[in-house]
Amino acid sequence: MTPERFHRLRAALTRRQPDLTVVMDRVHKSHNFSAILRSCDAVGVLNAHVVATEGAVAVHNATSAGTKKWIGVRSHGTVVEAVHFLKGRGFRLLAAHPSASSRDYREVDYTVPTAIILGAELHGVSPEALELADVLVTIPMVGLVHSLNVSVATGLVLFEAQRQRATAGMYDRSRLSDEEFERRLFEWAHPTLARKRRALGRPYPALGPDGDVLPD
Repeated sequence: MTPERFHRLRAALTRRQPDLTVVMDRVHKSHNFSAILRSCDAVGVLNAHVVATEGAVAVHNATSAGTKKWIGVRSHGTVVEAVHFLKGRGFRLLAAHPSASSRDYREVDYTVPTAIILGAELHGVSPEALELADVLVTIPMVGLVHSLNVSVATGLVLFEAQRQRATAGMYDRSRLSDEEFERRLFEWAHPTLARKRRALGRPYPALGPDGDVLPD
């Protein structure tokens, strides 16, 4: 761990957004799952949520560019479980779904705690998620196709959220508690040692100003 890399990790963690996330509702293609994680990392999403079909979705490393190391991924058995989990933590749920009642995705306020539900390309967002969503959003299109690839659509919505949040100054300072920031920073900088410490039930040691591990 060089000092330069450590400070790069610290700077990225400082810009993470704990109240912006996505819910992948039965997104079953690994390359889409991985591309969505890559967009999440690009805009500073801290944690993502997935409702997988038949167990888990494999991350396609070539597409994700290793981003699963930097984003927490929480799995849920059903989309109802995921929605209730997030609503219980104060998130507003947006579902990306074209309908007569859907709003242009650019007309929504993303500076409030927001979770964006995205469905698989063939079936879209599940009926259960649509019923529980607070707002339906759509991406206006003037061509002949009816929808975008789910990872492309996710990127568009997330970067609108990033634009609004940057304008509001939400990337200017850390929005994590000091305890969570230090924990995540240690896990990013020293993942192998972090795993060993967790296995032993021992706390993480402190880090020096350039990321070096200080004696216990």
